[in-house]
Amino acid sequence: MFGHRNRNRRSALLASAALVGGALLMTACQDTDGSVDSGAAQSSSPSAGAGSPSASASASEDAASDAPTDAPTSGASDEPTASPSAGNGSGSNGSRVGQVCGANDLSWSTRSESQAGGYILVMAKAKSGITCVLPAALPTVAFGSDGTEAGPVEQAVGKQITLSKGTVAYAGVNPKTTNTDGGKELDSIIVAVGNEDPNPVSLKVGTITVDKPVVTNWHTAPKDAVPFN
Repeated sequence: MFGHRNRNRRSALLASAALVGGALLMTACQDTDGSVDSGAAQSSSPSAGAGSPSASASASEDAASDAPTDAPTSGASDEPTASPSAGNGSGSNGSRVGQVCGANDLSWSTRSESQAGGYILVMAKAKSGITCVLPAALPTVAFGSDGTEAGPVEQAVGKQITLSKGTVAYAGVNPKTTNTDGGKELDSIIVAVGNEDPNPVSLKVGTITVDKPVVTNWHTAPKDAVPFN
């Protein structure tokens, strides 16, 4: 009798264990399905969100490629970059400070002197508003239609002279240095500031005889411009 009871109790325990095991198995399956579904939802959400910035960037690149690439440049390059410089002997340019004088930058005059056998004193001063430089070179003095030029009296050229208001430069011209009776009879001389001066001037000097003429350098005192042989 006790043996029969023990067998019934063992059968009941096995049946209970089977029921508990089945319940645990069903719970595990439910948990597994739930975790899979949850993971699928989470993985699908970021991928959808990531697509939005990518689309925006693509649209921005398309808009940038459609923008015009050859916009008009500034017009500043069309403006002149340098001002024209005044040529030698401008005459009317009052800003020629430090520039070489031209003959038409100057006011000219002459007078006859008896010293040293007779000569012509040439005087030059800057016109109003002009400051310029007479170079350390012999004045160019020519005579007659054949352009006979005066040679140098002095062995070396003098110093350059800056001419401005009140400053006068002097040069002495001896038109005849020979002791013969020959020569050309003239009444004017042509003076320029160097051989490159584009605007030489003609100065009346009265009747003179020209034969192997000479001229001094420019000086700031008339006594230094006497053309001694």
